[in-house]
Amino acid sequence: MQGLYRQIYERSLSQPEIFWAEAAEALHWDRKWDRVIDDSRAPFYAWFEGGKLNTCYNAVDRHVAVGRGSQPAIIHDSPVTGTKRTITFAELKDLTARFAGAMVQHGVRHGDRVIIYMPMVPEALVAMLACARIGAVHSVVFGGFAAHELATRIDDAKPVMIVAASCGIEPGRVVPYKPLLDRAIAEATHKPNHCIILAREQCEAELQAPRDLDWTAAMAAAHPVDCVPVDATDPLYILYTSGTTGQPKGVVRDNGGHATALLWSMRHIYGVEPGEVYWAASDVGWVVGHSYICYAPLLNGNTTIVYEGKPIGTPDAGAFWRVISEHKVSVMFTAPTAFRAIRKEDPEGDFVRQYDLSRFRTLFLAGERCDPDTLLWAEAQLGVPVIDHWWQTETGWAIAANPLGIEKLPVKPGSPTLPMPGYDVQILDEEGERVTKPGTIGAIVVKLPLPPSCLPTLWNADDRFRQAYLTRYPGYYLTGDAGYIDEDGYLFIMSRIDDIINVAGHRLSTGGMEEVLAGHPAVAECAVIGVADELKGELPMGFVVLQGGVTKPDEEIKKELVAKVRDEIGPVAAFKLVAVVKRLPKTRSGKILRGTMKSLADDKPWKMPATIDDPAILDEIAGDLRTLGYAKSFKKD
Repeated sequence: MQGLYRQIYERSLSQPEIFWAEAAEALHWDRKWDRVIDDSRAPFYAWFEGGKLNTCYNAVDRHVAVGRGSQPAIIHDSPVTGTKRTITFAELKDLTARFAGAMVQHGVRHGDRVIIYMPMVPEALVAMLACARIGAVHSVVFGGFAAHELATRIDDAKPVMIVAASCGIEPGRVVPYKPLLDRAIAEATHKPNHCIILAREQCEAELQAPRDLDWTAAMAAAHPVDCVPVDATDPLYILYTSGTTGQPKGVVRDNGGHATALLWSMRHIYGVEPGEVYWAASDVGWVVGHSYICYAPLLNGNTTIVYEGKPIGTPDAGAFWRVISEHKVSVMFTAPTAFRAIRKEDPEGDFVRQYDLSRFRTLFLAGERCDPDTLLWAEAQLGVPVIDHWWQTETGWAIAANPLGIEKLPVKPGSPTLPMPGYDVQILDEEGERVTKPGTIGAIVVKLPLPPSCLPTLWNADDRFRQAYLTRYPGYYLTGDAGYIDEDGYLFIMSRIDDIINVAGHRLSTGGMEEVLAGHPAVAECAVIGVADELKGELPMGFVVLQGGVTKPDEEIKKELVAKVRDEIGPVAAFKLVAVVKRLPKTRSGKILRGTMKSLADDKPWKMPATIDDPAILDEIAGDLRTLGYAKSFKKD
């Protein structure tokens, strides 16, 4: 067990320069690097110092140059509009070259920032790749994001151009983007020189000359431009993630390390061969969309799917199976939340059996902790390996995974398996000492330097980068997650560090309790938070959403859940607070807003999260909390 994987992993730690230099050889370089890793400014490390390449060339032009221009590069499948479209690598090269020409014509230069505010349409990828083509730095903001939040990103990135669409489309409604964009620009101190707007037939956008330009007209007037070699250490993009201060953190991604690690991951983690169809069911506004809708599949010569729909409701719980069957998907990557939603609607998997999934090989799950029950359900329905893996916006690719392209390791439900090359993952206690006893929960950290593709810093915020990730445990990157390593070296992510609760002096993981609750046959999804208690300091409180068709009374289910936690974790958990709820508050990427729920319960001031999927859910949760004697004031900042 772990023979070949173990050799490769240990070599990546003992000989990182040789290991990553070999990986980088799979790319086209305009100039080879002088140093594989530059540690002269540690803890700010730089990969492939002195090297020059172009990410767009490697993702698009390179495949056309070797005769694969007729292969589909992008399949756009949009159940919300009832349309489908296929773009070959040759067509994608032409589109990116012309859109890059349009940006250059209107003043965008190497190093300039461009904000992209788009729905799930191929033009979003075209805009990203066109920025990479000319060395501009893109910052994709989730389409439909609130005007104020977009304004904060405009002021931080200071874009010379914004690329947007007239609207996004959700099931049953159209979301106009242009009014949001106009309000954001009006609020922001920094003003872009131009906006290029993609008109969609579902919603017209009023253009403001001379600032606003029509996408189609700009493309028609543009002259194609070639790829510009950039430094490997030049920023490729900025991706903003929520910050604890309310000010978003701009995660920076470089060109050389990013392309090297992502290409390596496609072949060695996901086990995908060039020419195969790969689908990451996410959004370009999130890191998954950057890494595994846009860049990694195209770098590897795969066909990538841009899906404008939902796992359920577009039109039913068989939506994913239709896409897999129709487009002959080999490997899929999505969030556990999507499968919990599908399971809730179709617990027996009736929709799965309506489609031919013979070409489908593997399902990867990430984005949040995957409870064993969801993983086992998906495995039983699909009959293929279901692989949990763990990574972050900051890393851009998996910290821990099951590397199917090297060898398939035994799956342990609840674990993302083992660390990937370059990640020296350790568990530290509160004093910063390394935990050596298997199964002991502590802070999960990665010993510096981080491998390629991980953030070298935050945009214009080196000090904040240090404080957020490097100060608490010098010499280590703080992941912010808590967990443990078992006797076989398998990593278990139990919760965010802030979600470890102290019950009468006992440090307990809310994730462990969620795992127990999720194992009840009536529970579709759940969340556990710690609430303030005068006697014990904190008490765990559970929120559960029930499976469709459950007829057992709520009070009976609650008693069973309390008994189940008491039996599997012990009386020390003091678990007795349970609410059955219709739904849980989540971000648009599917992460449960546990911190906001805790602030509600403890009557602490809180701010409406910018990424919340449906703000009305918090009113419902507040009502459930008040029933339990909490959330009396429902006060916001």
